[in-house]
Amino acid sequence: MTSLRHGLLAAATLLAATILHLQAAHAEPCAPQSFEGSDYIVCTVDAGKADLRLFWKNENGEPHRYFSSVAGAVEAGGGHLVFALNAGMYRQDFSPMGLYIENGKELRPANRAKANAAVGSLPNFYRKPNGVFFLDGEGAKILPTDEFLNRRRAARFATQSGPMLVISGALNPIFIPGSTDRTRRGGVGICGGSVRFAISEGDVNFHDFARLFRDQLQCQDALFLDGGHGVGLYDPALGRDDRSWHGGYGPILGLVE
Repeated sequence: MTSLRHGLLAAATLLAATILHLQAAHAEPCAPQSFEGSDYIVCTVDAGKADLRLFWKNENGEPHRYFSSVAGAVEAGGGHLVFALNAGMYRQDFSPMGLYIENGKELRPANRAKANAAVGSLPNFYRKPNGVFFLDGEGAKILPTDEFLNRRRAARFATQSGPMLVISGALNPIFIPGSTDRTRRGGVGICGGSVRFAISEGDVNFHDFARLFRDQLQCQDALFLDGGHGVGLYDPALGRDDRSWHGGYGPILGLVE
């Protein structure tokens, strides 16, 4: 009887462990989080294993513009788009503002131009340093643009945006605590072995958004992707298929399974 009881206990323990493993394996990557009174959606993936990709144009050579277009293209290729978000700033024709590499091909060169504007009205892309989120054979990384351009290793995917939010564990010093420059914001961080994407559900300033990545998400590097009407998320599990008020998005970053 004792051996039977032990056997049943061992079987129950194994079953519980298996269920937990399966739940972890199928856990949804995106979930709501709060930080200092502001609400966010945070999506977390394994930096070395996740199939993250960038999308810009469809098979007809036209910008996808909508998450649903990317989802359809992925499904046509036998995959499933788990989530997606705007991957960086774009021009009126939905082309990337800066460097854009897709499937190892550089489709747009790095933008190292300087905008002629007062500091307070300087477009976010040109606030220094801006940076590059990229994927190579070693996983995902974020580097200031100049550092990325000085490296020799090729990237499979890359998108340039700015400004950097967190640089080697430190907040970008250009941010002002308590700033009244508040809007919705989206960004990406490298946080140990994870990549974390975050969008704010309400208006936040740069300083608070950067602290979300450094202090709550524990990211050593983070990059601002876009703000205002350019912030959007696709995640069927959360019932999200956001539309941009600009008539669509430019580059789109998605997780494929």
